[in-house]
Amino acid sequence: MTTSLRRTDSRFEPAHVRFGHLPTRLRPADLLRITDQGVADVLDGTYDHLLPGRWDPVERWATRLEANDDLDLWLISWTPDRSTELHDHAGSLGALTVLSGSLREYRWTGKDLALRVLDAGDQAAFPLGWVHDVQRHDLSPVGADARAADTTHTPTLSVHAYSPPLTAMSFYDVTDHGRLRRTRTELTDEPE
Repeated sequence: MTTSLRRTDSRFEPAHVRFGHLPTRLRPADLLRITDQGVADVLDGTYDHLLPGRWDPVERWATRLEANDDLDLWLISWTPDRSTELHDHAGSLGALTVLSGSLREYRWTGKDLALRVLDAGDQAAFPLGWVHDVQRHDLSPVGADARAADTTHTPTLSVHAYSPPLTAMSFYDVTDHGRLRRTRTELTDEPE
């Protein structure tokens, strides 16, 4: 009896085989599910003991919600006129779910920066090599709405997951010739 070995169609391989080249056992879909659950837990009060007494309207704020060998889960506040700079997450996959407000993401496409707006409930995943800049997306209020916006601060919040946990981030500029140029790499275990 003779048997021949055929390469199996990768669409039908188990996920742990198909994604074996990733630096983590968690897939982007897993991270999206985890950030979605993180939002639900924040809204349910699970992490109230980690929240500030008052939201800073000027400086961004972040707190680690969960951490283990596979994952870091963060709650991040976003303030007007603050940008993360164009960056990647080195060897980590990432995902986020917007809890409140809106975020604006500029992502490097290989030729230019593409813009997308993520509103409360929206999610995004970041594969290896994803270079982006994230910032709060504010619509300019007018009239009475502008006066009300000046007197109260409603935080824009998002929950982020990184796997494996962050160890470094690289930062980039877009050159005058429309190319991406790395400006620096920093060791870090905190989100940008």
